[in-house]
Amino acid sequence: MLQNSVFAALIPVIAIIAVLILVMAAGYVKAPPDKAFIISGLRKHPRILIGRAGVKVPFFERVDMLYLGQMTVDIKTEQSVPTNDFINVNVDAVAKVRIGTNETAIQLAAKNFLNKKPEQITMDLQDSLQGNMREIIGTLALKTINTDRDSFSDQVMAKASKDMEKLGIEILSCNIQNVTDEKGLISDLGMDNTSRIKKDAAIAKAQAERDVAIAQAEADKAANDARVAAQTEIAEKNNALSIRQAELKQKADTASAVADAAYEIQQQEQQKTIQATTVNAQIAKAEREAELRQKEVVVRQQELAAQVEKAADAEKYRAEKAAEAELIQRQRQAEAEKYEKEQQAAAKRAQAEAEKYAAEQEAAGIKAKYDAEAAGIAARGKAEAESIRAKGLAEAEAMEKKAEAYRKYNGAAMAEMMIKIMPEMAAEIAKPLSQIDKINIYSTGEAGTEGSGASQISANMPIVMRQVFDTMSEATGVDFTEIMRANTYDAKVNRKVDLTGAEITVKDARDERKDGSGNGEEEN
Repeated sequence: MLQNSVFAALIPVIAIIAVLILVMAAGYVKAPPDKAFIISGLRKHPRILIGRAGVKVPFFERVDMLYLGQMTVDIKTEQSVPTNDFINVNVDAVAKVRIGTNETAIQLAAKNFLNKKPEQITMDLQDSLQGNMREIIGTLALKTINTDRDSFSDQVMAKASKDMEKLGIEILSCNIQNVTDEKGLISDLGMDNTSRIKKDAAIAKAQAERDVAIAQAEADKAANDARVAAQTEIAEKNNALSIRQAELKQKADTASAVADAAYEIQQQEQQKTIQATTVNAQIAKAEREAELRQKEVVVRQQELAAQVEKAADAEKYRAEKAAEAELIQRQRQAEAEKYEKEQQAAAKRAQAEAEKYAAEQEAAGIKAKYDAEAAGIAARGKAEAESIRAKGLAEAEAMEKKAEAYRKYNGAAMAEMMIKIMPEMAAEIAKPLSQIDKINIYSTGEAGTEGSGASQISANMPIVMRQVFDTMSEATGVDFTEIMRANTYDAKVNRKVDLTGAEITVKDARDERKDGSGNGEEEN
């Protein structure tokens, strides 16, 4: 009977533990690195999660999101703004901003941009940044804005940072994209500078060409002088050589002429006889050679005529055979192409008919499948509805009986249930240690002492059990420690713990002895 009572008393404790586990599972949230999850509801200051996980209490806490990534704000002066020198200009700039990473900046940004998309945040910041840029434009001259854009953007950032810090926004950069004016003065300044640059360049080019021409003329003159001098010297030496050669040749020709004249006189006499004999022999030879050439010409003409006629016949025969072969080849190729096209057309017709038949079969199968699925879904929905209804009625009846049983529990039964469940809790807490195959403990304490590694591991179990009871007490409002101490002398005599009813009452007897109804000596 006592065991049944203890077990019945432990049922609420088990239910509470299960509820706590479900609450932790349902309230688990994990924030990415570029977003801040802000959990608010129970605490005075909300919790901030960035790139880590946390747990919220369902129904009592809520989770809101704050975007922390980089955002681009397009800053344009929608109307012309006068500069320091009273020139109306339009400026187009781009700013890179993000929400600050410190806790103060995030709290400020949460009050203004919570659950907003990046586009909405940039639209909210655009007006403020435009106003800051218009103020800086009014303090600078047009030439300064165009020639020193880095200083201009730095001033805009410095001016806007003060307003952005109040909103929790950090300005990363500000770049000036374009500067224009209504009267075209910027273009005129550019044309003036362009004309000046072109003028300086033309002058420099002319001076350079002049220097090059002078240097080229001087070089040509020096080269021509050297060439004339060299050619003159060469001509003089060639003339002297020619004169000397003529003198030597004149002397040699005179001596040779004297010798040749004497030799020639004698030779002419001998050649007269030889020439007469030679002429006669040549005449006879020439006559015979003329007759031989005439005969060779006739034979050669006959050979050429035969060769030309034979070549013409062979060429004619070859052309006729080639034409016949080409005609046959074209006919065969045309027949092959025709046959191939007919086969392709037949294959395409067969494929089209097969695809049509497959499509018809597939359509019929899909229709039958959908009809079966529709009928199955309808039957399953009806069965699920009846099951849910029966399950709800059973759960409601079980909850009523469970509530009636809870009202009958007293403190003693709850204490008995807790005592019975403690071994199981200890076993569950120690279960992770049983899964360890091997562990190395490095400790400076001696084995068996209070500070050794083994004693520290074994001492964790009661600490964990105590933390579990403390958590259950805070969640339920029931002091389980007082229930466990209910049978001690201090609880019964000094503190008067009452476990007879459904509620636990604790009253210190020493406090009663101090009131006006009696004194300590009489009660003793």
